[in-house]
Formats: sequence, C-alpha cells, structure tokens
Amino acid sequence: MGGLADFLDSLVGGVDRVFFSAAIGGLVWGLFILKPWNTNERYSEPQLNSTVTLIYYGAFGLALTQALSLVLKVWLMNATLGVWPFPAFAGTIQFKAGMARMLLAGGLAFYIGHKLTTQPASKDRWLIAGVIATLVLIAGAWLAHGAGRYEARIQLMTLTVIHQIGAAIWVGGIFQLLNIWRLARRKTIAADIWPAFLKKFTSLGIASLAILLLTGLPMTFEYIDSWNGFIGTGYGNLLLVKLFMLGIALFLAYLNNRGTREYFAQHRESNLYREIPYYIQAETFILISILFTAVSLATQPPAVDIPETTATWQETLATFKPRIPMLTSPSHEELMAGEEGRTAIVGQVPSRAMADWSDHNHNVAGVFVATIALLSIYANLRPPPPHRGPLWPLGFAVLGLFLFIRSDPEVWPLGPVGFWESTLNSGEILQHRIATLMACIMGILEYKARHPKNSNLKLIYMFPILGAIGGLMLLTHSHVGFQAKTAFLIQAGHTLMGFFSIIVASARWLEIQLHDPKQKQIAGLISAFAMLQVGMILMFYQEPLY
Repeated sequence: MGGLADFLDSLVGGVDRVFFSAAIGGLVWGLFILKPWNTNERYSEPQLNSTVTLIYYGAFGLALTQALSLVLKVWLMNATLGVWPFPAFAGTIQFKAGMARMLLAGGLAFYIGHKLTTQPASKDRWLIAGVIATLVLIAGAWLAHGAGRYEARIQLMTLTVIHQIGAAIWVGGIFQLLNIWRLARRKTIAADIWPAFLKKFTSLGIASLAILLLTGLPMTFEYIDSWNGFIGTGYGNLLLVKLFMLGIALFLAYLNNRGTREYFAQHRESNLYREIPYYIQAETFILISILFTAVSLATQPPAVDIPETTATWQETLATFKPRIPMLTSPSHEELMAGEEGRTAIVGQVPSRAMADWSDHNHNVAGVFVATIALLSIYANLRPPPPHRGPLWPLGFAVLGLFLFIRSDPEVWPLGPVGFWESTLNSGEILQHRIATLMACIMGILEYKARHPKNSNLKLIYMFPILGAIGGLMLLTHSHVGFQAKTAFLIQAGHTLMGFFSIIVASARWLEIQLHDPKQKQIAGLISAFAMLQVGMILMFYQEPLY
C-alpha cells in the first residue's frame, strides 16, 4: 500500500496549495480590494456572502489536506520502514509544524464560518482573520526547504513564505474574479461590478508578480549554483517548467488587461463578456498547474546539494534527440529472463531488454499521439462532413489499451504479480493504471462530444479537464529525490510532457468557450500542436543507461 500512499501524498500536496491560495489570497482580496466596510461601495449580500464562503472553503480545505498529508506520511513511513513511526515522528519539525498549520487553518475556518460570515462588512473581523492567517503562514514556514538548511535559514524561510503569499494573491484573486463573473452572469450583482473589479485586480496582480520575482530570484541563486543545475537536476528542471508556465499565465493576464482597458476606453462590451472570462479560466488552468509544480519542486533536493548526480546540459538535451523510433520489441520471455522486476530493487539499472521494451512502449505511444495530433490539425483546418464527427479521439482509447497491456511487463496481465498487489504497492504502476484508464475514457468521451448527434453538452468539457489532470499527474510525480542520474533523465521527458499536456487542455478549453470562429480555430491549433510535441517526445524517447 506504500505506492498508493506515495501517489496520494503528491496529489494532496497540490490540492493543499490550491486551498491555501483560496484562503490567503481571498483574505488579501477582501482586505485590499473588496473593503466591504467602505460605506461608499454598494455590495450586494450575495456578493459578500459568496466571497466569504469561498475563503471559508479554502481554510477548511487547507486544514483537511494538511491533516491528510500527515496521515499519508505516517502511512508511507510505516509501509516503507515496516515499523510504526511514533513516537519518533512526533518529535520532528515536520510533524510539529504540520500539526500547528492544521490546527491554525482549522481555527481560521472556524472563525470565518462563525464570525466573519455573520458580519462580512466588519473591518475588525477581517483583520482578526488576517492575523490568524498570518499564524498559518508562520507555521508553514517550517515545512519549507529553508527550514532544513544551516546557512541563511531564517532568510530562506521568510522568502519562501512571502513567495507563497505572492502566488496566493494571484490565484486567490483569480478565484474571486471567477466568482464575480458567476454572479454577474446570473445577474445577482450590478452589471458594472464585473468590469470594476477587473480593473481593481490589475494593481493586485502587478504586486503579486513583483513579490514572486523579488523573492524567487534570490532563492533560485541560493538553491542552484550552475547552468547544469538548471537543466540537469529535477529541481532546476521543474523550476524552468514553472517559469515557462508563468510566462503563459502572464500572456493571458495581458489579454485580460487589454480587454479591460478597451472596455473603459471604447466601451467594447464584447471582449468583457465573450473573451475575458474564458481567458481567466484558461489562466486558472495554468496557475493551478504552477502550484502543483511548486509542490513537486519542494520534494526535490536543491541542485546545489547534489553536484555528483547532476546531468550535464548535453546529457539532458540528448534525451530529446530525434532518432528512428523503436517499433520492434523483445519478447516477454527475453525480458523476464534477466529481470526480476525493476520495482523490487532500489537503484537497479534496467537490463538491455527492459530498456528496449520501455523504448518500444514510449515510441509506439508517440506514433499514436503524433498521428492523433496530425489528424486533429487536419480536422481543424478541414472539418469533417456535418453528419459525422472526427474519428481521431478514438485513437486515445486504443492507446490506453496498448499501454495497459505493456506498461509494466512484470505485473498482470503479462507478468506474475497480481493486479491489486502491483497497483497498490507501486506508485509508478498505480500512475500507469490511472493514465491508461484516463486515456480510454478521454478518447471515448471526446469522440461522443464531437459527434453531431451528441445531446449532452457537458461531455465537451471532459477532454480538457481530464487532459489537465493527466498533466498535473505528470508534473506532480516528477520528483526523483536522491535517485541516480538515470532516474532524472527519464523524468525530464515526462515533466516536459506534463507541461505540454497543460497547454493542450488550456487551449482546448479556449477552443470550446470562445465565440469568435477565428479565435476558436487558433486555440484548437495550439492545442493540437502541443499534443504533437507530446507525441514527438514519446516517439524519440530512449531509456538512458548510466
């Protein structure tokens, strides 16, 4: 069951960060943007109640996920070490800080639910909630990388907390904007409130970006001391992906800001209601992905600490070098003859047969995905006849079946290890099972969604949602800890695929939501080209042997 605990621990960490942003960012929104105690503003009861409710759910969810994180860590230690970790674990900083953070977040949720909810226009109650939230932040500082270092410990912990505040301001503010859009669409608030808060959020967004950059740069130079550290370690690799996604989020934020300025300058309402809300939704996809990447980043040893296992930039780039895909595979008998099971031996270098088997799986999967992407591009440029939908989504279902059979040859259905035994005891195998199931479901649902006779309008949203979840799984499960260089080089490609999967999902979401046909086509092409990149990474994949 250790594999299940390990997998859930990674995902829970990302969800924890989302709830954290909803709570902390929501409080900053209320204190500096909403200011409900200001009698000059005309806020409706539904707006105030929904704002506070969103913050409450964030605080309650934060307490719940922090508690679950502690339970999973105990579970994982017990499964790995074979002994009950208490009372030793109870004496660690991680346990004490985690318990304090959980109790304080629970206290924040209790105060918001019983005090702030009853008087959402009280400045004093907002300030008290802010004080409790500050204590939550202080407790969380002891769970950061900086807490485990001897040099500049307090400075690094402080920078980490401020960095987290910057991210929470942006993400929590986006959540509040989407809440206002929901109320405006239902006409439960005045029509001019939506553009007014779009304009107000600009200054908060700029402040958030400044905080992220001013705190992120010194931490980067502290934890990474070379160019190879950027490219050749899990820490640097994930940081680069995080920066790329930040650039995409900034571009979407620019589009939102431009549309808002055009509204106030020219009173162009089309952008205000037909574009901006959907750019914000896509921005939310990206920002949540950044949060999950940050959680994965926090599981990595800083590059400065592992110079002996750092890959050179040449070794890292060689992972993506184009080559002829391996379309033939060793037989299962050849594979098992020299392989007792790579999941059973820590640090084992895979045999040549295992490497060839893995290359074949990845390369054939790449052929599938690249073909699907090309067919998607063709269907976007030359739509199929109106009486039938495109067939390319079914390729994902076939791909899922192929990978289900071949992903893990040492376990069922090919190997001797049973289905449940392998699934629950290996995080890697569990992730493979979930990925293959999601590919099948995603392909079938997308085919039905694009069919002209589809009457379920909600089906069309399943592809970007499942695609985003798949991308988050790849990004969250990117940590390799203190494993060998080989493990990092394998994971580097998977991290990049997670990045492109998020682009696929976000662009597909825009293709669905935008009204302008030209914009829809551009978004669809971006989604398909990002999918093609995933296919190319898989097609040229080669198991590194060091």
